Amino acid sequence: MGTSGRVGYAVVGLGHFAEHVVLPGFRNSRKARLVALVSGDERKAHRLAKKFGASDCYSYNGYAQCLDNPQVEAVYIATNNSTHAKFTVQAAAAGKHVLCEKPMATSVAECQQMNDTCSAHHVCLMIAYRKYFEPAALELKLLVDTGKLGRLKFIQSAFSIYIRPGGERPAWHFDQQLAGGGALPDVGVYCVNTARWVTGKDPVEAAAYQWTVDPEAFKEVDENIAFRLNFPDGLVMQAIASWGGATESFLHIVGEKGWATLAPAYQYNEERRLYGRIGGRWFEKKYAIMNELALELDGLADCIRHDREPEPNGTEGLRDVLVMQAIYRSAREGRPVSIGMADRGVPR
Repeated sequence: MGTSGRVGYAVVGLGHFAEHVVLPGFRNSRKARLVALVSGDERKAHRLAKKFGASDCYSYNGYAQCLDNPQVEAVYIATNNSTHAKFTVQAAAAGKHVLCEKPMATSVAECQQMNDTCSAHHVCLMIAYRKYFEPAALELKLLVDTGKLGRLKFIQSAFSIYIRPGGERPAWHFDQQLAGGGALPDVGVYCVNTARWVTGKDPVEAAAYQWTVDPEAFKEVDENIAFRLNFPDGLVMQAIASWGGATESFLHIVGEKGWATLAPAYQYNEERRLYGRIGGRWFEKKYAIMNELALELDGLADCIRHDREPEPNGTEGLRDVLVMQAIYRSAREGRPVSIGMADRGVPR
């Protein structure tokens, strides 16, 4: 395994996002290189390997062979949610570092298994939250961290896309066992994680309401879910995750001294705007479209080369899964639910 130069990656899973966002990210990366592809579709794997310059292709059954490849130092896991834990644990046991797509897993127990295995084998585990590297989101976090907005009072956020079974999305997205949920773990997790990251706070209570206008299509997973998260010190977040609306996302933060909005907040292929009013003065900044995956790939590569803990790490991914489970429980039971991270022994 190399100790200098670009970090060699294998990409596991070649769905739409991997093909159109992750793989192009290597072309813009300064510290990572694409070595191998792992897929259940052999023809697609060879086609994309030729297009993006990967030297090796493996089937899912050949994953162990991929992990034996000394050129592969890290894996990017972009398979269905229910297999994140399996592929991560196998990679960590082989001494490979892991960049895992969100949501981290479909249960807290799986998240803990992933964290424990990566820790035991001394490999990095990063969860693929693009906002930690994206310039507009970093600027928004700086406004909060430096106190420009004052004490935070409330947050509003939403992420919606319109999808139905039989469209471009693979069928597993609508299978509860394979996906772990619908709109919430797919797009709502961005609202949850970004609010936690930007504020540096964890919610203590969740309240939620789930609904659909197409019960035939959404028999197993959520089409729409609205939720409220109560944070310490009186901060409250209201958010909506939806598979039933036009593509849209925003993050709106209001403090005692001013407010700021990032819109669109979570899409990867649109120009961003950060605007607001602080101390009575209006501001607005525009950010060009960029491949945020290249920044993620380089971020993990830096951690590997310099023996640093990644941010966001597996603990952050676990905390988001714990919050989402509380949201779902609240929607089922029709009452607010305590999140209780400290009670579950989740480290900060």
